Amino acid sequence: MPSMRQSYTVTVPEEPPTAAFPFHKQDLRRKSPQISRSMLVSTFVGLLINQAKNSKNAQGLVGLRNLGNTCFMNSILQCLSNTHDLRDYCLRNCHLTDLNKSCRAKAALMDEFAKLTQTLWTSAGNEAISPSDFKTQIQKYAPRFVGYNQQDAQEFLRFLLDGLHNEVNRVVGRPRVPVEDFDHLSDEEKGERMWSKYLEREDSKVVDLFVGQLKSSLTCNECGFCSTVFDPFWDLSLPIPKKGCGEVTLTDCIRLFTKEDILDGDEKPICQRCKSRRKCTKKFTVQKFPKILVLHLKRFSEPGRVKTSKLSTFVNFPLKELDLREFASEHSTTAIYNLYAVSNHIGTTLGGHYTAYCRNPVLGEWYSYNDSRVSPMSSSQVRSSDAYVLFYELAPSSRM
Repeated sequence: MPSMRQSYTVTVPEEPPTAAFPFHKQDLRRKSPQISRSMLVSTFVGLLINQAKNSKNAQGLVGLRNLGNTCFMNSILQCLSNTHDLRDYCLRNCHLTDLNKSCRAKAALMDEFAKLTQTLWTSAGNEAISPSDFKTQIQKYAPRFVGYNQQDAQEFLRFLLDGLHNEVNRVVGRPRVPVEDFDHLSDEEKGERMWSKYLEREDSKVVDLFVGQLKSSLTCNECGFCSTVFDPFWDLSLPIPKKGCGEVTLTDCIRLFTKEDILDGDEKPICQRCKSRRKCTKKFTVQKFPKILVLHLKRFSEPGRVKTSKLSTFVNFPLKELDLREFASEHSTTAIYNLYAVSNHIGTTLGGHYTAYCRNPVLGEWYSYNDSRVSPMSSSQVRSSDAYVLFYELAPSSRM
């Protein structure tokens, strides 16, 4: 198996290549004394990325070898490789400046993930790549992935993003955050304060892209008092409603996730005003939308950790302009998303296979990633009853 150590790593040459910097070293010193080493690296890598974009053999259309029931891993890796901002973060080696010095793993996971992404996008040929070096690091971080048993793709994604975040967390030695009373603040102010406190401990490129904030409202049915809690989320696990027609929409799933729930009986919480257990109404809304929204369709029933059955309901989801404004805490919030990747699960709980459908961020076309095989596909083929994890990117018009 070829080693991922062959992947491209940017270094600063002693003499900048003539094609990249059409001037002599003496002229550089005389005319541009303010040019820094980091600027040279940025320019040099930018040229390489542009070259990759223009190369027919370096467009991220490279498969990943199945090492033995590792299709779940390959599916998620291809989805992340086609995440535009994360891809560029790796191609430009920006993670090297974000490495957390206190991380005991010495950023080995982030390093291998970046090398794998670089190889997928700068490979000179179309031969499938072995992700064995990456697998070695992810199983060191999360021992549950040791061996070659089939695993859940969404669980793998959570562990991977958590591991990458920890290694490039800009916060060194997470400080203890004192408990503060924010009940006197408006919900908007409270949400902002809670988000700021979260960033005091968790702040990375991964957080910049994938983390949003949920608002949970609890209203006492006796006195009407409403308490709010704000929590970060990395993805949303959506229940699939049951309908007679056998087909539902993604909006139906999100409405079911955010619908009001009555907490009664043994579930009665303590009302802060009544000071006793009361029947309450609970509801979720989105306070802060992430740049990358990951939506997990809950197809598997899991009493304990054993998947006993799978829902094959067709969930109709939009490829463009997913409008989530009705689920926002503040209705003035603009939240329009475009789909760019899907992790699919084919089969049953007894035996299945993962693939990925991704829209190439350079070409703008959709491709099917089935382990070693990569093939073009029509956008009309993206929706299927096998869709399991959806990756949406905030539309440019929604970014503030």
